[in-house]
Amino acid sequence: MLSKNRMKWLRCLQMKKYRQAEGVFVAEGPRLVGELLAGGFECVYVAVSNEQLTMNNAPKMCDHVTEDELRRVSTLETPQGVLAVFRQPHHRADVAKAMSEGLCLALDEVQNPGNLGSILRIADWFGISDVFCSLGCADLYNPKTVQASMGALAHVRVHYIDLADALREARNVTAELNVYGTFLNGENVYEKRLGKRGVIVMGNEGRGISSEVEKVVTDRLTIPSYGTFGHTDSLNVAMATAVVCAEFRRQASGAARGGLPQ
Repeated sequence: MLSKNRMKWLRCLQMKKYRQAEGVFVAEGPRLVGELLAGGFECVYVAVSNEQLTMNNAPKMCDHVTEDELRRVSTLETPQGVLAVFRQPHHRADVAKAMSEGLCLALDEVQNPGNLGSILRIADWFGISDVFCSLGCADLYNPKTVQASMGALAHVRVHYIDLADALREARNVTAELNVYGTFLNGENVYEKRLGKRGVIVMGNEGRGISSEVEKVVTDRLTIPSYGTFGHTDSLNVAMATAVVCAEFRRQASGAARGGLPQ
């Protein structure tokens, strides 16, 4: 049974200001909730409508609800039997160190929550542990971001920073740091020799990389188009992120085997 107060609370958590005030976020579906639990996220509440679902380490606040009750508080068109509220983690990072020691992603004003979530999933797939978001990026804990991440939140650390300042500082600390930016007029990503370390900057869905961040970019990349009809002038930012990350990892593995040309 879901009380009116509990229902009101869960609906309020769909809004950023309430999530921020309480330091929590909502996740739905057995797979996503299971990934977050396995990743050590603190679960403070769970509502379950499917009696066949079992919850390991279920919190004290737990409601067994009807499918109709779950539908009334869910953000999904088709609820998946379980809704959980988790405590937001706090990740600390030495930004310059993280950027210089491995491959990182930096997102410059990516504003679509679905794109952000998909990019986190891509980062997880390609073994990228740290994603740095500019302050104008979509909210990490927007329900659409959380769902699109498909559990990547449990494996990828996300940091909101003044991106241009952070990149400048990282370059001051490590002068040879490569900051790769994606542009329509960059070098062909398949022909450019890419490093194993550095920062890949992906820009806003409509405007691309901002002028302030562009000043810090050391290597301009582009994904060449092979289309002949001219109907598509750019890729979705999440799709582009996947293509670029795949090429970075392909070259890194090829170099390890001695298979890339000098």
